[in-house]
Amino acid sequence: MVELRKRKAPPGEPAAPPPLKKSNSSTSKAKVTAPERKGSTAYGSSSGTKIAVADSIALDEFGGEIETNDGEKTSLKKLVEESKSGVVLFTYPKASTPGCTNQACLFRDEFTSLTATGYTIYGLSTDSPKSNTTFKNKQKLPYTLLCDPSASLIGAIGMKKAPKGTTRGVVVINKQAKVEVVFAGGPAATVDEVRNLISNSTEEASEEVGNVAEDETARNEKEKIENVSQESENVKHSEMPNEANRDKAQAEVAAEVAESAEKLDQGA
Repeated sequence: MVELRKRKAPPGEPAAPPPLKKSNSSTSKAKVTAPERKGSTAYGSSSGTKIAVADSIALDEFGGEIETNDGEKTSLKKLVEESKSGVVLFTYPKASTPGCTNQACLFRDEFTSLTATGYTIYGLSTDSPKSNTTFKNKQKLPYTLLCDPSASLIGAIGMKKAPKGTTRGVVVINKQAKVEVVFAGGPAATVDEVRNLISNSTEEASEEVGNVAEDETARNEKEKIENVSQESENVKHSEMPNEANRDKAQAEVAAEVAESAEKLDQGA
């Protein structure tokens, strides 16, 4: 009987690799990052720009066209050009509401002092000419109210709320189109900002006048000293010929005396 033997594997044959372990899909997938969202600015026009104190504004087409409560078309450029020193634009959300009435009346009550240095005051809102005229007449406001229904100027000066609405605040732009105040706050605070600006401007003007007066005084004193010195010099030069004449006269007198004495001696 033939004995069957089990065949051995040939030497050098590599062992079968171990079965692959199923990977977790959460770790094998690439991580996807959402694009970063850019924040929007609270100030400025739809272009994302914003104005700040000491900025110089290019007034041409800045803020677009607006309308007065009397229905006259105008622009920021025209308002600045018509002013003596610049414009004060205080913004309010809605005419004839309590907070806006308070703000408008505060500017009314201090109108004389706030305009003493040549600034022109305007109220600015998205209200219609009819609403603003009613507001102006009822509260006896001495200044013009500007109507900006599309919020083009309101947005350009940084007082437009998102998605819509108006921030209460105040902006002051001087005659040279330079921003002097940009402020968002309550009714009284907006008036305080303008009052402080006027006060500081008055002090600076007084100091400048004082410096000019001091310079003028110094120039006058210097001229006086120069005039006195010149007069002294003139007197000195004018005395020189007088002294020479006096010496000459004395010499002539002495000669005459000597001659007279000699004649007397001869007669004796």
